[in-house]
This record gives sequence, C-alpha cells and structure tokens, in this order.
Amino acid sequence: MSDTNSLDFSEQATILVVDDTPDNLTVMSELLKEIYKVKLANNGEKALKYVQGDTKPDLILLDIMMPGLSGYDVIKELKANPATRAIPVIFLTAMSAAEDEKKGLEMGAADYITKPISPPIVLARVKTQLENKAAADFLRDQNSYLETEVTKRTRELAAIQDVTILAMASLAETRDSDTGNHIRRTQFYVKALAEKLQTHPRFRFFLSRQTIDMLFKSAPLHDIGKVGIPDRILLTPGRFTPEEFEIMKTHTKLGRDAIKRAEEQLGLKVDFLNFAKEIAYFHQEKWDGNGYPTGISGDEIPISARLMAVADVYDALISRRVYKEGMPHEKAVQIIVESKGTHFDPDIVDAFVELQNEFRAIAARFADSDADIAEKARQLATIKGSPN
Repeated sequence: MSDTNSLDFSEQATILVVDDTPDNLTVMSELLKEIYKVKLANNGEKALKYVQGDTKPDLILLDIMMPGLSGYDVIKELKANPATRAIPVIFLTAMSAAEDEKKGLEMGAADYITKPISPPIVLARVKTQLENKAAADFLRDQNSYLETEVTKRTRELAAIQDVTILAMASLAETRDSDTGNHIRRTQFYVKALAEKLQTHPRFRFFLSRQTIDMLFKSAPLHDIGKVGIPDRILLTPGRFTPEEFEIMKTHTKLGRDAIKRAEEQLGLKVDFLNFAKEIAYFHQEKWDGNGYPTGISGDEIPISARLMAVADVYDALISRRVYKEGMPHEKAVQIIVESKGTHFDPDIVDAFVELQNEFRAIAARFADSDADIAEKARQLATIKGSPN
C-alpha cells in the first residue's frame, strides 16, 4: 500500500473558481493553470450547475459577495448535498473582518483568503487543501474496502456455519427414518412460532430478532444425538421395548455432548450452539414434567426446546415414513391441542393453533416426494445389511 506522503496530490486536480468579476477570474486562471485544470464560473448558479454534473472539481475557490446566489448560499447547497459535501471550499473574498472569516469557517469552508491575494499564499493553501482532500479520500476508500471485506468475511463465516450444521444434521438423518426435508420443515416451524410469540409478554424478553435467527440456524441439530444410537434400536419400525426406549432416550444427551465437544474444540463460545445444545438436550421434555432426559417441567424447560417440541411432534405426526403413512393435518392439530398443558407449553400451543395454516403451507413446501421415501428406504436397507 502506498504511503500518502509519497503521492502527488496536485496531479490532474481540477479547481473551480467562482467570482462575478472577470478580472478576478483572469488573475486566478493565470495563477493556477500551469499546475491545475481550471474551470471558471461567474456566478453561484453556474457553479452549482457545474458541480452537479458528472465531473466534480477537487476544490472550489469561492467569492462571497456576488449578485444572485452569494458564496454563503453556494456553500450551504454544497454541504447539504452528500455528492458535493466533501469538496473543499476556500473562500476568496474582500471581506476581511474577523467575524466574516469566523462565519465562513463555521459554514464549512476549509480555508479563508482575503483580497488582494498573495499568489504564493494562494498556491500554498490550495496545495494544502488538495493534500488534505486526497488523504481523506484515501482513508475513505480504505474504510469502504475494509467494510466490504468484513461484510464478505462475515457472510462467508455464516455460510460455513450453515453448511456445517446441515452436514451434521444430514449425517444423523441418514441413519434415521426421517428425510432431509424434516430438518427444513422443523426449522421453519420454529421460526414461525418464535415470530408469532415475539410480542407475547412471556416471551418478548427472549425472542429478539437475533435470537430468532439463531434458533433457526440451530434447529437442524435437534436430533444429532441419534448418530450414537445402535441401528438395531434406531431402525426399529414399531414400538420400543422398555430397555430399547431407555437407550433411545440417551440420544438427547449424546446430541448435547457432541455439540459441546465441538464447541470446546473450537475454543470459543458460539451463541447459536448454546441454543443447539438446549434444543438437542431438552426437546423431549414435557410441560408437566413427564418427559426426558431430566423430567423438568414448565418454565424450567428452555424456550428453545419448548418451541422445538411442538414443531418436532407436529412434523412426526403428519410425515410419511418408510413404515407408516402421514396423519392428516387436522388430526395432528387435534392431538397437539389435546396435549396443551401436559406435553406442551399452553401459550405455544395457542400460537400454533393460530399459525396452523402456515404450518400446513410449510409442510407442503418441503413435502417428501415418493422419490424421497424410496431413497430413504434404500438407505435404511443398506444400513440394516451392514455389520454393526
């Protein structure tokens, strides 16, 4: 990167001289033209018309006392327009009182030179202001570049996180009867519930926009622990024996611990992984305390897990599996409503009922096709045929 002190800031600079006196324009043109490109305007209106064009001057030498628009009027317009605000203005005027200079500088002038002029002083001050502008432009360009790079890197990091989460979730899904669309559906169910409850007195302290985004990001990991369940249990199409169910229930702890280990290896705390751990560990808890793995109840259950509980059960009820047909939407809604206050948080169930048409639309949008089900059957058959 070049050092700003090594740059020739005067090279190709364009100076706009604004004065209503022809002789003054001639004098300034003769003084400046050997070094700079010089543009002339004999009134404020012409000056503003020029700066509003595609080519902006690098600096403006501006008389104050002119018929029509005064220099004060011109600088006011320049500073009010973002496209011209950064152009340095030097007042060049016969008004030599200290109050006049103070007013000019307060209005945004970079410098104030009184007539009759001293050519060396004018040239020195013009050069100084051009150097200042070039340095400011340089820094502004660098800041803009850095902001663009930060935005780009942030997006790349978010994309890497999303890909990693979906890869981990898909790994669990390959060993389960759920299809990949189950992951997408539950993501959007959770998001819909969270947005619906965002202004609810019990949830508004928690459900910020940032939190909802993180819940959406972490939801796919709710069943990641199923990776650790033996195939002979995980792939059982019917009811589990009591012994099998006890093993199956460990998927909540396995999931939380897997995410926890990943976070520890990463070496830093990641907010959305906190939600992922909550959801993986607690989403099988029930409002009345009859769930697992810990048997906590009511508001002891994290909000993230309570949202996922409704989303996960609804999707399990309506979805086709290799071994069963999906339940009609209306029947699934009825079951969830009947479990209000026992399995599920009552207020979340109320939100679900109001959103049931949106849930139906999400389910249709990410519906499992016959090909999805056939592919899942093939995957499970392959797993069953493999040695454990």
